[in-house]
Amino acid sequence: MNAPFDFGPEAGERIVYVRPIAVADLPEGLRQQAAGLETIYAVHRPDGERLALVRDRRLAFALARQHEMVPVNAH
Repeated sequence: MNAPFDFGPEAGERIVYVRPIAVADLPEGLRQQAAGLETIYAVHRPDGERLALVRDRRLAFALARQHEMVPVNAH
């Protein structure tokens, strides 16, 4: 579930949104990968495109910063 994603230079806007996702709301294949977690975190572009799903909020923020993006909370 912590697979790399190429944020690349075409990402344009440097802000990304981090929001919690209930594992129960995910498709079966992703629920299996979440192995016992109730909540995971999604990283989204401003246009809503999901860039990544990760196991916790801290990792979502670190991932964004490693790709020179500015993470903010979204509810």
